[in-house]
Amino acid sequence: MKFSKKKRMIAILVLLLLITLLALCVPFRTALVFYEENTKQIDAFLPIEEGAPFQLIFKHSIHLTDVVEKYVVLDNQNMKQNEIVYEEFGIGMPSNAQEGEEFTYEDGKYHIKRLDNIFPNIKLRNGKTVSENRLVWGENAEHQIYLNKYFKPGSWFTLKIENLTLWEYLKGVRIVE
Repeated sequence: MKFSKKKRMIAILVLLLLITLLALCVPFRTALVFYEENTKQIDAFLPIEEGAPFQLIFKHSIHLTDVVEKYVVLDNQNMKQNEIVYEEFGIGMPSNAQEGEEFTYEDGKYHIKRLDNIFPNIKLRNGKTVSENRLVWGENAEHQIYLNKYFKPGSWFTLKIENLTLWEYLKGVRIVE
C-alpha cells in the first residue's frame, strides 16, 4: 500500500510536531530557580551546574553591614551552606561555631567555615527597608547582581535547584550579570 505524497507530508509534519513538543517538555538544564513566594510560578532562574558555588549577600538591617552566605550545589539538587561571613556580632548573628565547624577572624570579618547545612529549598525575602540583597556566582565569585534588578523590594521567593525544560527555559527570565 503506497502513501500518497499528501499523506506522507502530513505524517512527517505530525511526527515533527510530536518531536518538538517532546523536546520542549524534557528537562535539559539545571538552574537555581526563584519561585514566586510558595508557588510553582518561576520568577527567574540562574543556569548552574552541580558542584558550582553561589552566594547570597544581604545587608543586616541593624548593623547595616554585609552578611555573606556561601553555598554549593549538590548532585541531589540540594544546596549546602558551607560558610557564613559577617562583620558584627549581635541580633541574629552566631557568636561561635558549632561542633565540627571553624570560627575565624580574617580581614576584619568573622567567618564560620566547614558548615554542613543542607537545604532542599531556601526561603528568601528581598530587603524592603535596606534593599541591597545580591546573588553572586562563579568559581571565583566573579558574577554579581542586585536582586532589585529582577525583583521588587519586599517580595519573597522559594529558591530550589531544578532541572528546567526547554519550554521553562525559553519563557523564563534568565539571570545574567
